[in-house]
Amino acid sequence: MAVLSDRDIKKAIRTGRLKITGINPKKITVASVDLSLGREFRVFKHSEVTHIDTKKGIREELTELIKIPKGKSFTMHPGEFVLATTKEKIKLPNDLMARLDGRSSLGRLGIVIHSTAGSIDPGFEGTLTLEMTNISKLPVVLWPGLKVCRLTFETLTSPSEKPYNKRKESKYSHQKGPMLSRIEKEN
Repeated sequence: MAVLSDRDIKKAIRTGRLKITGINPKKITVASVDLSLGREFRVFKHSEVTHIDTKKGIREELTELIKIPKGKSFTMHPGEFVLATTKEKIKLPNDLMARLDGRSSLGRLGIVIHSTAGSIDPGFEGTLTLEMTNISKLPVVLWPGLKVCRLTFETLTSPSEKPYNKRKESKYSHQKGPMLSRIEKEN
């Protein structure tokens, strides 16, 4: 596998091989693409949830979807875990995978951008759900549009035999907004 350079990323976008809706060309760096924080956050209603059973999953009504109006911010409190989304939508071809990394500048404030599953399978299409946590002792104000993470792209040795969008068991294909866990579908 080889990591795509800025030149290869631009070419893949220009030819339509890689699709990133809403990308600003200035966000293509040496070997990655910076993505922005979207306007939607999903917060757990802690007072109404005693636990999460992985066999049953979590009902959507036990969370609150918060849509941040233009010009407003979202404050993450210490110890808080939220699901957020990227502003941009991506579509990967069958021979390309991506890796998501949080930004060091946010990590130095105590904001973990993605707790697990930082790889995006070939054939994935949709916005990315970010698993964000504030591990600092201070609240941190986050603004929609903020550079929040980056994607690096790797070519596969051959196209995937069964890409993400063709797998029956794919739980997050075509997701929009911060999507809850669908772990119950694995049982």
